[in-house]
Amino acid sequence: MTGRIYLSPPDVGPLEESYVLRAIRSGWVAPLGPEVEAFEREVAERVGAAHALALNSGTSALHLALLMLEAGPGSVVVAPTMTFVATANAAVYTGAEPVFVDCDPATGNMDVTALADMLDMLTRAGERVAAVLIADMFGTCADYDELLPVCEAAGVPVVEDAAQALGATYRGRPAASFGRLNALSFNGNKIITTSGGGMLLSDDEALLARCRHLATQAREPVPHYEHVDVGYNYRLSNLLAALGRAQLHRLDGMMRRRRLLRERYAKLFSGVPGVRLLGDGDEGSNCWLTSIVVDPGRTGWSAAELGAHLAARDIETRHVWKPMHRQPVFAGCRAVVTGASDHLFARALTLPSGSALDDDRLARVIGAVEQFLDAR
Repeated sequence: MTGRIYLSPPDVGPLEESYVLRAIRSGWVAPLGPEVEAFEREVAERVGAAHALALNSGTSALHLALLMLEAGPGSVVVAPTMTFVATANAAVYTGAEPVFVDCDPATGNMDVTALADMLDMLTRAGERVAAVLIADMFGTCADYDELLPVCEAAGVPVVEDAAQALGATYRGRPAASFGRLNALSFNGNKIITTSGGGMLLSDDEALLARCRHLATQAREPVPHYEHVDVGYNYRLSNLLAALGRAQLHRLDGMMRRRRLLRERYAKLFSGVPGVRLLGDGDEGSNCWLTSIVVDPGRTGWSAAELGAHLAARDIETRHVWKPMHRQPVFAGCRAVVTGASDHLFARALTLPSGSALDDDRLARVIGAVEQFLDAR
């Protein structure tokens, strides 16, 4: 079988086609409509939230969440250094200063001790901390039983960036339910997709109502266009919400497929000293992406070498996120760094993990890896 194998492509089919076609035929083609309202209800029910707001991206959700917590000039937002840049960008959009905290080397999620050290440092300096952004990395929830008490003791609200974690659980509790406000992403490579899109969830009705107002250009409820606040064009379209509803209906099956892929990779590398799976053993993970961590001193080869071997065979892989404290745009920001995120960036490789990866293509990936291992 030929053709490029991608890391985590959209997994869409006849059900998605039927939902989108129904939305088109309904006449609700312009933004907003009954599919949006239904999608909000269904996602809120899935994660156990009282209220949900469908948006055009997870980044928009994070931005609005931080605005609700009064992040802005003169304040600080604590964020993970091991994350996608959108987490940090959302803080910058408000005018707040992002500061970064290193990760747990076993999972890539925020390190509890490093967070406590950062909050202590900021408190001693008399700085106003608007929020702590906690991201659930690669589909595995952060250690909330340890992290939340640290934030509570410091008197700082939490925003959960669950962009990668819809369907995941932590000790039986769904992702996107741990913060005062919680963000999801439905970008094209996520576990479910609306092409582009996101959602903000909260049990605080007043905060979500305020976000809904701002996300719709802050139009006042009068017959003409009246604006007291600066708003944003952040709402999700009715057509994309229809796609999301079909995807949500298939979520459990797509998670099962991704878990099967992770199990196959675990078996593949089980006899290779110096290789481990990032976040392995977490039964609550949605298995969005599967990454291996390679110790070249034990394997005799590096993650980059395996990545190059697979790329030559038209199989996409990817480094884990380059830490924010290493990004040129954030080079001047403060950080509590243990070296864990730098270690993962240098040694981890993400393998094709999408639920659309069929058995034939999976066999091609495994065969290519086995060829690489046999040659060494």
